[in-house]
Amino acid sequence: MRAESGEARLLPWTTAGGEPCYLLGDGAGTVSRMADRIESAQLSMAGDLLGHAADFLGDRRATGPQVHYLACRLAESLGDVRRVAESRGRRLDGTSDEPVSGGE
Repeated sequence: MRAESGEARLLPWTTAGGEPCYLLGDGAGTVSRMADRIESAQLSMAGDLLGHAADFLGDRRATGPQVHYLACRLAESLGDVRRVAESRGRRLDGTSDEPVSGGE
């Protein structure tokens, strides 16, 4: 996916303070390729985690702390996948990735 020059791309990472990071460019540079690889890894890990969660939750011997840990990892993964979806969706429809009211 390539962004038009001058459009901001939401990147799959945040600042140390948790703020979103954006990239201006045509989508062909080093940072864009790194972001593409990270997004791909995040989506792959989410799929792996879902499979693990299905197996884990089918085991009635799971303890409360184990389920809590799983829920925390699922929430983290869902946040990553949401960010990827927002970034890609905005690039597909040609709108900027800059935050809107009530966004990130």
